[in-house]
Amino acid sequence: MSKAATETKTATITEATRQFVGTPRAMLIDGEWVQAMSGRTLPVFDPANGEQLATVPAGAAGDVDRAVAAARRAFESPDWRKFRPVDRERLLLRLADEVEAHGDELAEIECLDNGKSLALARRVDLKNTVEFLRYIAGWATKIEGATVDVSFPRPRDGEYFAYTRKEPVGVVGAIIPWNFPLMMAAWKIGPALATGCTVVLKPAEETPLTALRLGELLLKVGCPKGVVNIVTGIGAEAGAALAAHPGIDKIAFTGSTEVGKLVGHAAMDNMTRASLELGGKSPVIVLDDADPAAVIGGAASAIFFNQGQVCTAGSRLYVQKKLFDQVVGGIADSAEKMKLGSGLDPTTQIAPLVSERQRDRVWSYIEAGKAQGARAVAGATRPDNTGYFVRPTVFVDAENSMRIVQEEIFGPVLVAMPFDDLDEIARKANDTPYGLGASIWSRDLSKVHRLIPKIKAGTVWVNCHNLIDPALPFGGYKQSGIGREMGRSVIDLYTENKSVCMAV
Repeated sequence: MSKAATETKTATITEATRQFVGTPRAMLIDGEWVQAMSGRTLPVFDPANGEQLATVPAGAAGDVDRAVAAARRAFESPDWRKFRPVDRERLLLRLADEVEAHGDELAEIECLDNGKSLALARRVDLKNTVEFLRYIAGWATKIEGATVDVSFPRPRDGEYFAYTRKEPVGVVGAIIPWNFPLMMAAWKIGPALATGCTVVLKPAEETPLTALRLGELLLKVGCPKGVVNIVTGIGAEAGAALAAHPGIDKIAFTGSTEVGKLVGHAAMDNMTRASLELGGKSPVIVLDDADPAAVIGGAASAIFFNQGQVCTAGSRLYVQKKLFDQVVGGIADSAEKMKLGSGLDPTTQIAPLVSERQRDRVWSYIEAGKAQGARAVAGATRPDNTGYFVRPTVFVDAENSMRIVQEEIFGPVLVAMPFDDLDEIARKANDTPYGLGASIWSRDLSKVHRLIPKIKAGTVWVNCHNLIDPALPFGGYKQSGIGREMGRSVIDLYTENKSVCMAV
């Protein structure tokens, strides 16, 4: 951390955080903290001011080879195989306790590294990480097969005994995004350890720090060496090498649809199992009987939460004409009043985006919206702040064919469109390549129940948006991905089903 950054943040962040961020980091391979084979490092930047925050190793294919070999040795070693289900459960519970105990430090690291609000990191990232680890720990002792009464012809006096068993898929390559770095690491590491797999984790190059701190906590709670390995580096090098590695049995990826397709193709070349949680363009559908005040607050939160850097962000707002002006006016008014600032400032409502590249990408969509004829009723002007800021922006007068309606922006940009025909809204809501989330706002549950089956999305919220729970499966339709995170469903992603038939 630079001297200037230290001077402005010493009073806010803990000494443990300053020491962790201020020390050049290493990556975790086979239970040891090591540098990249090339000796290269990557800078990590503070999104609030653009200053360099830390350095991490620039891992590449050779480092991925080392990590995969370590994970394979660990998977086949007596040290890991002797971990009973209850031992894996207790390991994850100890990890959850350590994450909770170091919650302030982890939230501060997340705030500095990602740019998000410190309050948000504590309330959402840390809380959900701890709850998920405790939830998934319980599954370690509940993985089971079934006996099957088979029907094929039996020889005279012969019988058969058939059953199924679930076995760990093996070595997991996990690639996670930068919007919720700690939580996404837990979403991958948790089920892998619960099922008896080993892991090579590649965090996003923009936000590697909480993953590395999580690695320290894993060693502290007794995770055997090589069971979890963490390789930092850029996606085109370390991530691509991991996705295409023949020693990986399963790839678990969360990120953009564009990159997810590349990961999926690389995995398919080796017939590697793959789960892909990808992008979204979630519709927020408001019927004319909804409570306008609840919709204004809820729809604003749906898009501006975490600066819109959420795969299920409610970026398309469809409002029946009766309420359109009132709802859009209320959201635009809220957007104009939101305070931009550092995530360390408790009064901040819109923190910076994660990187200069992401800021410029979001701004290019704002320019494209204006160029294609949409009209901004809030935002759409560049702020004076240093750092990677984008004002919360609301567009109207848009058509479904526009880029700002069809493509995932991943920033605080909302497109509002009126509708009249209830039978037509499902078609409009489904008119993108994505199908991750959606919400319906109405007090008429009869209409809601008729509409839910027509929406092609993995999650449909009613009178709320962006709520997740460890027990609820999470994933998408269409180009929003393959497979489901969380809930009972996630166990299937990390296990193989084996059928056994015995003549007795």
